[in-house]
Amino acid sequence: MRMVFWKGKEKIGSNTSPYFSSPFLSVKTQPMNSKTEDYQLNHELTLWESPQSPLGLPVTLVSLIWQDETVIECRLIFQLNLELYQQLNTTARFNLKPELRGAQPAVDFQADSPIELKVTLKPDRLPDLIPHATTAEAAAHYLLQLSQTTPDHPLLYTENWLALSVTQKQPEGEVGYTTLWNTLNPAALAAGTTTETEITQALTSFFADWTAANLGNMTETATSKILGEVGQFFDDLTDSTLDKIAHVTTSEPLLETIIHFFTEDDWQFTKIQGKPLVRLGFQGENGTWNCYAKALEQVQQFVFYSVCPVAIPADKRSPISEFLTRANYGMIIGNFEMDFNDGEIRYKTSIDVEGDRLTSALLRQLVYANVAMMDEYLPGIQAVLNGESPEAAIRSIEQPAFTPEAEAVSPGLSLLVD
Repeated sequence: MRMVFWKGKEKIGSNTSPYFSSPFLSVKTQPMNSKTEDYQLNHELTLWESPQSPLGLPVTLVSLIWQDETVIECRLIFQLNLELYQQLNTTARFNLKPELRGAQPAVDFQADSPIELKVTLKPDRLPDLIPHATTAEAAAHYLLQLSQTTPDHPLLYTENWLALSVTQKQPEGEVGYTTLWNTLNPAALAAGTTTETEITQALTSFFADWTAANLGNMTETATSKILGEVGQFFDDLTDSTLDKIAHVTTSEPLLETIIHFFTEDDWQFTKIQGKPLVRLGFQGENGTWNCYAKALEQVQQFVFYSVCPVAIPADKRSPISEFLTRANYGMIIGNFEMDFNDGEIRYKTSIDVEGDRLTSALLRQLVYANVAMMDEYLPGIQAVLNGESPEAAIRSIEQPAFTPEAEAVSPGLSLLVD
């Protein structure tokens, strides 16, 4: 096949490449909540330096690097013959400039073995890809679509991809070189996770290796060019930080995200037929009740309810209302609400993700904060139904060590302590 690139309450806390076979997907877990997802394929991609200079390159791998469920980097690996590499080398495509190459003591690439070129997409171009990159496979298919419909798309220009390394396996071992961008990772620079000290140390190390490999020939001009490239990189990021990238919405429907979360978190649930609603059961320390997760797709909102297992009789709805008002005071995530018509009590947590996306991390906070609050305040609801005053019932939950003497000393102290 040919592919052408044209929290709770505050007070409580060529045509084909011969080097790889049919496509398959793999995921490699990395530290710090990050992972790399690889999609292997066998396509020729045509990238552009200008509208008059197409170049077909066999691509073998598309990789997405994720951190906290956000794509922070996209990489491609090309398998080149010697002639193609020499063409790239001569024209400095993919930013393959001599002064940006690391230690390379006279690399002698051979004609009888493929040369592997690894490149990374410039971070300021990631927003063009992220909405179409729910997986590495989806990213590859999107690039294929662009090649057929939008040949002048920025993702298809070599200037928007930075070379990381060039290697070749030879009988004596692997030879090749890395570039400055392999030392100063563009994704880390864009995220702001690389400190000034780390940047200085990386540049110092790169300069030292470059000087050693080139027999001390690190001229002032070469140094200036390297620093200029780093400066230009940061200039390109001025209007495209990782925060902006993280706010790009994926196309996955909210309900699919919700179902995926509860499946991965081992909840037993029922999808309500014909409605964007999921029913679940929860057993806490103080009772068992039903929960409902609702997706409001048009307005990009998610709502989660815990429904109190006790229906409130008409004569108890006023004192229960006072109890719930007292409970809601100081709540950070969510609130209690009661239907005065039938006495149903619910605890509600919700979020609006318009312009962003719903993630498992957000769902986890909303769901578990919700059930924790219902479980904590359920004994108080029962106490009011049994005749206890709303004030006393709240006090038994939120201030178990309360004494009248302490309240007399400072009536407002509880607000400060809470």
